[in-house]
Amino acid sequence: MTEIALSRTQTIRKTVVETPHGVVAAQNSLAARAGARVLAAGGDAVDAAVATSFAIGVVEPWMSGPVAGGAMMLWRAEEGRAYALNHGMKSPAALNPADYPVTGKGRAGDLFPWDRVKDDRNVLGASAVAVPGTVDGLGQAHDRFGRMPWAELLAPAIALAGEGLLVDWYAALIIASSTRDLASDPDAAALFLEDGQWPTISGWTALAEKRLDQSRMADTLEQIARNGARELYSGDVGVAMVADLQEKGSVLTRDDLIAYRAQFQDPLSFGYRGGRIHAVPGLTAGPTLKATLEALDRQPFGGRPDQTTYLAYADALKAAYAQRFATMGDETESSEAPACTTHFSVVDRHGNMVAQTQTLLSIFGSRVVSPSTGLLMNNGLMWFDPVQGRPNSLGPSKRCLMNVCPVIGEGEGRHFAFGASGGRKIVSAVSQLTSFAIDFGMDLEQVFHQPRIDSSGGPAVIVDDTLPEDVFRALAARHQVRRARRTVFPYSFACPAGVMRRGDINSGCTEIMSPWGDAVSEADIQDR
Repeated sequence: MTEIALSRTQTIRKTVVETPHGVVAAQNSLAARAGARVLAAGGDAVDAAVATSFAIGVVEPWMSGPVAGGAMMLWRAEEGRAYALNHGMKSPAALNPADYPVTGKGRAGDLFPWDRVKDDRNVLGASAVAVPGTVDGLGQAHDRFGRMPWAELLAPAIALAGEGLLVDWYAALIIASSTRDLASDPDAAALFLEDGQWPTISGWTALAEKRLDQSRMADTLEQIARNGARELYSGDVGVAMVADLQEKGSVLTRDDLIAYRAQFQDPLSFGYRGGRIHAVPGLTAGPTLKATLEALDRQPFGGRPDQTTYLAYADALKAAYAQRFATMGDETESSEAPACTTHFSVVDRHGNMVAQTQTLLSIFGSRVVSPSTGLLMNNGLMWFDPVQGRPNSLGPSKRCLMNVCPVIGEGEGRHFAFGASGGRKIVSAVSQLTSFAIDFGMDLEQVFHQPRIDSSGGPAVIVDDTLPEDVFRALAARHQVRRARRTVFPYSFACPAGVMRRGDINSGCTEIMSPWGDAVSEADIQDR
């Protein structure tokens, strides 16, 4: 094992909220508070999800932005029923695969090791942008289940954008990791950089705050708040965004936006150990999660996770990913890529739940900003294999194959809503969180503090360095293994967020190493 300088005596834990009130768990505390305020005002879990989604797009712009594609799982307590909503991205109708020729010179250098495309047109720049879907999905969910006015739900995000994102040490670190690519787009550079370099850190000299100027984004969100979700698709915001992107080389058209519709679907529901799991079907990681848990369901487990348990996790994930590669065409993700997605989970006082994952795909997406709207754009076309004739080949008007895996689980008097960010690492995390809760009866604090492995289809199984030596030896006897620590950046494991309801008590937690992640109860808002 390579020696690293990280402390071995430091202990890091997250406090788990437990309350009869509603809870929002999100990768950014400000976004979690925005959702919790909605719950405190009498909103439904879907209302809180709308507020959280827009807010987290403002305060974590490099992960999902306010308009990127994703997927949602909903649990309606009064019906005892799960719903799936897929608002993933889609390729433009005018896309021509011939415009993305492979060079024959190695592999792409981002999330997926596809054959490299000329000028990285499927990774960087406006030519990589797909039709965004999150806003339409949120609009449909709100139309169906929301209680509070749409404009009130966007108000927190508008206020946060008007104030501008505070550049603390963590924000500066994230921006610094992509400075070179951001500098290639003048509008991205103007938003995130200072003279072509990463921005000054707030508080570095204890004299002044440094905030990003997100005023143009605030104006855009005000238009969407005033005119509804379809403003992005058939309104002036969509017109301006398309014009900006076409000037930068995109083939995206207004017709692509007008034609886009998110899809409510029957969930991918299946039994597990006497419980029930609900995931998003189709071109997501839902089918891979199902294959993983079906394999685990055949394994006998003891009273606590041990070497047999973790070996079963590794074997099941390896087999599930082999199936995914063969049938869905989603090839191995680079293990060096940073986490580039965001997830949040919500439970309200009535037991309604939402698990939502949303993403720009790469960190900072295409590294392109639409100057008229202030929106950072996705690079969703990178999800497609540029080589033709394969299951997931690049083509026009195609739904993108996503790694997102929001789930609702139920069993033994409890419900939970889990999900994670981290690209290919997501399924490993969600499957183990689910197993911890159902197989071992763990509460949410135990679930989120239990060490995990990651087996994401690559050659190595990544093993949390805090797991016992007998677990490492058992895995090493059958698999190539590598030890890693849970750290702040980069993440060797996925970054989950979840809520759980046991009887009438709700709880929430986020990844313990996430410096911004938080679970916030509506009671915390009411008490302040």
